[in-house]
Amino acid sequence: MSDTACPLCQCTARSPQHAIAAALAVDDLDAAIEAGLLAWVPCETCADVCVAMVASARDARLRALAARERHRARAARLERRARERVAARTPPAATTQSEAAMPALPAAAAAALARAQARAAERRKS
Repeated sequence: MSDTACPLCQCTARSPQHAIAAALAVDDLDAAIEAGLLAWVPCETCADVCVAMVASARDARLRALAARERHRARAARLERRARERVAARTPPAATTQSEAAMPALPAAAAAALARAQARAAERRKS
C-alpha cells in the first residue's frame, strides 16, 4: 500500500492506486502498467477528475491492446490465405520421371494419343 497522497487530487487515503496515478502524472505508461493499470480499481476517496483520468488511460490502453490483437489475428489470417493460394496454384509433383518430362494433356488429347499409339502398334504387328 502507498503511504503517499495521490499526486493528482491530493487524496490522503492509503491506496495502491496512487502509484498508478503518480506514474501517469509523469507520463510513464510502463510504470503505470507495472503498478496495475490494466486491473485498476478506483480509489474510493480520490476526486472524480482523478478517477476519470486514470480510467481514461486504462480504457485507452485496453483498446490499444485489443486493436493489436485484432491486427495480429488479421495478419495471421492473411498469411494463411496466401499459403493456401500458393498451394492451390502449385501443380502436383510428378510421380515418375516420364511424367515429369511430358506435360499433362487434356483428356481428349490423351484419348487421341492413345488411339494413335494403338493403331501404330497394330501396324507394327502386321
